Amino acid sequence: MTSRIALLKAVDALLGRLAVPLATLCSPRAQRSEAIGSILLIRPGGIGDAVLLIPAIQAIRKKFPSADITVLAERRNAAAFQLCSEVNRVLLYDRISDFLAVLRTTYDVVIDTEQLHRLSAVVARLTRAPVSIGYGTNQRSRLFTHSIPYSHDTYEIDSFLGMLEPLGIGLHGVPERFLAVPDNALRTAASLLESLAGRPFAALFPGASIPERRWGADRFRQVAERLAAFGIPAVVVGGREDREQGEEITAGGMGLDLAGRTSLSETAAVLQESTLLVSGDSGILHLAVGLGKPTVSLFGPGRGKKWAPRGHHIVINKELPCSPCTTFGTTPPCWNSVQCMRDIAVDEVFNAVMMLLAAESALPSACCKKEWIVVQNNIKR
Repeated sequence: MTSRIALLKAVDALLGRLAVPLATLCSPRAQRSEAIGSILLIRPGGIGDAVLLIPAIQAIRKKFPSADITVLAERRNAAAFQLCSEVNRVLLYDRISDFLAVLRTTYDVVIDTEQLHRLSAVVARLTRAPVSIGYGTNQRSRLFTHSIPYSHDTYEIDSFLGMLEPLGIGLHGVPERFLAVPDNALRTAASLLESLAGRPFAALFPGASIPERRWGADRFRQVAERLAAFGIPAVVVGGREDREQGEEITAGGMGLDLAGRTSLSETAAVLQESTLLVSGDSGILHLAVGLGKPTVSLFGPGRGKKWAPRGHHIVINKELPCSPCTTFGTTPPCWNSVQCMRDIAVDEVFNAVMMLLAAESALPSACCKKEWIVVQNNIKR
């Protein structure tokens, strides 16, 4: 997966710059007067971007209830759109047949939601749609009929919603929950969680797309141990790449390890049944947010203003002078041994979890008689 992502970025860096001036020679079709009937949204990238785009898709559906909505995604994030019933079809950016199908199709509106890379903007231009919308972060701005500014200080959901202004869709409140889990995924999750006998549990996601965002399986293990002392099971979620961490966290019966055992929609179903999620800056974090679940999120290299959850969540961010260092999804090598993540203490995370469990009335009655210290320093709501 990592090599595929690196390859796509390399292709964009090489071909994207060359393709922009050529694509400007392709003029959009003449503007039509009839109602908008077909819309293409281009969303390469990871799971988090895909999930946070869904409120904008739902706003489009509300404005244009009969429109045909297609999403051009990547293999790594396409499954996120299974949680959005407003999408009519999902095509793959990195499947040649799907890519060519997009270029052969007529669209009334194309919205390129990629923030920086150029090839998606070239694709938007080549469709020759009469209305094309995208972020004007570099030369890509020349390829759209409507170029939209992009800020690293704007929450990503709001950034995506801001792209809809040319369609007459203004910013509006986002519901606490905006994802819908398929019934078959819920049935699978119920089977996997059967051993918990309906007890409230905390979901843990130790993974991340880059090593610098990982807190460490040993620390997640300590959180699981402390939760077990209070009768709260821990359930580890994640992909195949997270199996080793899942085994380390749950070894000796310390919790239930589901890492690598569920699809994305089944992971969402597990999160829906959980009381809360503990995670680093990740797509799984945004999945829980979209399901309306409280979260404890651990931020270091990532931009909290852009990606940290809003509302009934606890964000732990040490805000060192050198962080955030991630820009447009790229994190440079750390000269400081990722101190921004190392400085997040187990006590800090555990107490944040206990605060949310208490707020959700999910603590066993025996816990009410136990003493535990709530550490509030550096914990931000």
